[in-house]
Amino acid sequence: MYAHCGFFLILAASPAAAGNIKPMPKPRIFVIIPAYNEEESIARVLNDIPEGLVEEVVVCDNNSTDNTAEEAHRAGATVVFQPEPGYGAACLKGMEYIRSKPAEKQPDIIVFLDGDYSDHPEQMPEVLKPILEEDYDMVIGSRALGNMEPGAMQPQQIFGNWLATNLIRLFFKYRFTDLGPFRAIKWDKLLALNMQDRNYGWTVEMQVKAAKAGLRCTEVPVDYRCRIGVSKVSGTIKGSILAGHKILWTIFKSI
Repeated sequence: MYAHCGFFLILAASPAAAGNIKPMPKPRIFVIIPAYNEEESIARVLNDIPEGLVEEVVVCDNNSTDNTAEEAHRAGATVVFQPEPGYGAACLKGMEYIRSKPAEKQPDIIVFLDGDYSDHPEQMPEVLKPILEEDYDMVIGSRALGNMEPGAMQPQQIFGNWLATNLIRLFFKYRFTDLGPFRAIKWDKLLALNMQDRNYGWTVEMQVKAAKAGLRCTEVPVDYRCRIGVSKVSGTIKGSILAGHKILWTIFKSI
């Protein structure tokens, strides 16, 4: 065994051997950003994505009444439109656009993040690293593990995330600390999950289905700041109640 290892090291060190090793192809990375009335923030989000890291950014304008689409297009994104309201509906529309591409032009990895500038797009390399270097299938950017600006999440959000992730641990034996929107997943694994939720249950559906499918999942700390504008979910009592109900319903229906 040691003789074989030594031979490998000598071979690898040889210039002739090194010349025969083809570099790994660069993974194709796409980003999907659902956006509703984010004209003040969307360009900042797009400009903070590290240059040269991703091949295409798809902003799904979720029936905005402002200039979100124009600002996204001006900042270099592909813009698709989803008139049906709902976070999940917007994400699914972005996926539909990508699936329409020829097979050779489809991505290896998809990154999701929000368009309100609460996430830190410059941390995308850290979110991608476990997939690129350790062959994980999905990585959640955990706000619970990172630095959170005071007031960036409402108490009901923090409690809801704690409850949901503990239920996932209890029923599916997977440890998560957050349902954060900033996440990366291999494209083929995402397609295999057959995502269905069209509104508040999108993130928890992905994590529950990933657990049930036995995907290799991990988390990395990400920072989180107060969003630009007013939250469409946690900023209203109705939105908070509906989101909480949908998250719990998604978990319990999957048991």
